[in-house]
Amino acid sequence: MQTKLSGKSKKASLELWGSTILFIVLAIVIILPIWLLLIASFKPGGDLLQYGLNLDINFSRMSLDNFVLLFTGQHEYWTWFFNSIFLTALTVLLTLAVSAFVGYGFAAYEFKGKRVFFVIVLLILSIPLEVVMLPLYKQMSLMKLMDSYTAIVLPFMAHASTIFFFRQYLLSLPKSLLEAGRIDGATEYGIFLRLIVPIMKPAFSAMAILNGMNAWNNYLWPLLVIRSSDKYTLTLGLNTLINPYGDNYSLLIVGSLFSIIPIFILFIAFQKYFIEGMTAGAVKG
Repeated sequence: MQTKLSGKSKKASLELWGSTILFIVLAIVIILPIWLLLIASFKPGGDLLQYGLNLDINFSRMSLDNFVLLFTGQHEYWTWFFNSIFLTALTVLLTLAVSAFVGYGFAAYEFKGKRVFFVIVLLILSIPLEVVMLPLYKQMSLMKLMDSYTAIVLPFMAHASTIFFFRQYLLSLPKSLLEAGRIDGATEYGIFLRLIVPIMKPAFSAMAILNGMNAWNNYLWPLLVIRSSDKYTLTLGLNTLINPYGDNYSLLIVGSLFSIIPIFILFIAFQKYFIEGMTAGAVKG
């Protein structure tokens, strides 16, 4: 009996050490790129072009010049930055609102064609943007929405993965809750806004982070539909700085570092409900 307990104890200890080593390796893999970016932000832009990103810390070549350039230089970085802030906030709000209504409809109501429509949502999940990019581009052009933020937000407001997540999250919703609301005289919209939305806070938090990251890092679709430089998002603007004929790398590297901050703040703001929302959405089926 004692030998069995000793064997189990050793096995548990080995598993603990294995998990610890794995977490350390993953932490290094995740943190290393940010650390490289942070070191490079204190070096001249020419060093990035000549030596690339590296772990060399040479205090004689490190300064705050890049940060001074970012805040006082003549450039459009902050225009791009606040364009991205506005577009990300607008995208997240509209996507969560529309997708929540659709997901709630799939979970709470029975209607003709429900299964067919849900299969369509699942099929859309499997189609990459590159496949539908050309017809979407033509549609935006015919609607005369090119070079506008409407062209960026409109095609993706009813986001398939967000709809699927909300539907899964609400599947275990007791129908008696809806009936109680109707008995009290609440409208269907009132039931959703007063009873369902408070229940969905964890799901909203999880999807706000994921959709916010997608919107903030979105590059390919804005590149196709935006023409004016004053409407560029941060990803588009930073890409214009990659030019071997100009000394833009100082702004590029420090600007890339600052581009991480909004997503970090978004995660901190919603982290309380993030794990709860992701876990609940995963186990409800």
